Amino acid sequence: MITPFATIPDDGSPLRVVVVGAGGMGRAWLRTVQESPLVELAGIVDLDLEAARAAAAAIGHPDLPVGAGTAALASDVGAQAVINVTVPAAHHPVTTEALAAGLPVLGEKPVASTVAQGLSLAAASELSGQLFMVSQSRRYNRHLFEAKRLASSLGTVGIVSAEFFKAPHFGGFRDTMDHPLLLDMAIHQFDMARFLLDADPVSVFCEEYNPSWSWYRGDAGATAIFEMTGGERFVFTGSWCSPGQETSWNAAWRISGEQGTVLWDGDNDPLVDSTGVPAEGKGSDPGQEIAGSLRDFVTALRTGSSPMGQVHQNIMSLAMVEAAMLSASTGTRISVDAILEESYSQAVLTERDPGLLEVLKSWTSVRGALAGELSR
Repeated sequence: MITPFATIPDDGSPLRVVVVGAGGMGRAWLRTVQESPLVELAGIVDLDLEAARAAAAAIGHPDLPVGAGTAALASDVGAQAVINVTVPAAHHPVTTEALAAGLPVLGEKPVASTVAQGLSLAAASELSGQLFMVSQSRRYNRHLFEAKRLASSLGTVGIVSAEFFKAPHFGGFRDTMDHPLLLDMAIHQFDMARFLLDADPVSVFCEEYNPSWSWYRGDAGATAIFEMTGGERFVFTGSWCSPGQETSWNAAWRISGEQGTVLWDGDNDPLVDSTGVPAEGKGSDPGQEIAGSLRDFVTALRTGSSPMGQVHQNIMSLAMVEAAMLSASTGTRISVDAILEESYSQAVLTERDPGLLEVLKSWTSVRGALAGELSR
């Protein structure tokens, strides 16, 4: 069931947006916004106004309005929506402010720093009646869509595996994170597995490790086995310190079913070896990465269609990360429902907004609320 949200009828004009966050990813979004005929950049928000002005100048608009407050600048420039490209710790306050101001939000992953904060944002979306969509940009890949189409020829799918091996020297915060691979990268593959299987996680057993040569303080390697709601298993194995013969940033995939296998190297057309017949046609083209998610966001606002990454559905991808990290730290299999219930209790305990608290307390089931079954 689709969680309803307000639409903005298409009057023939581009959707006016403000981008919040003028860092490296913010500038990538600014370029994408500039190149899209669907939107018009109305301003840039950043606590560092000099950074905002520099970002505006970098895209050739030095006179673009800038400000330190999201709702205030959006009001001043007549913006109709917000693109939140702040650091994860700011996702919750910035998105909450925008939704409360009646502004739909397209936000960078993860939905928030914690599942509990994500549940608060789902409640904020319900209370405001505004769309909050998370940009899981690696879903927007025509090869991924084609792999899913080809997998329709496999009959019952039992196993999906993703292998991710890269050796990036980022420097900065990733080198000192406690769970650099799981927290900063694996959410992409976890979310892609949900898309391929049309299924959500039930439980996970995960082990993290750090090779002796690793330049990361936290564990840069992990293997996780998820049970999914259809009974399938999703197996993720990855490393961020494995030079040589590196995989795609999308990972290398195998989808195994009763009638055959689909292979996808993450960059090129997927291959199928199957006795079954796939769905007709070619996999649809969702657009490429953040440009695709921007198009999906605008289309949803114009038509009321349900976009990929709508907050209620996207929370399950972050829940996979939290469950995997807890499994790795305890050495036990973790129930995702246990993560959801604990996060819900925390969200109710810490929520200070009476309206949001009322919405949260109206949920009789966390999974039901996230599936849109309890929407008002």
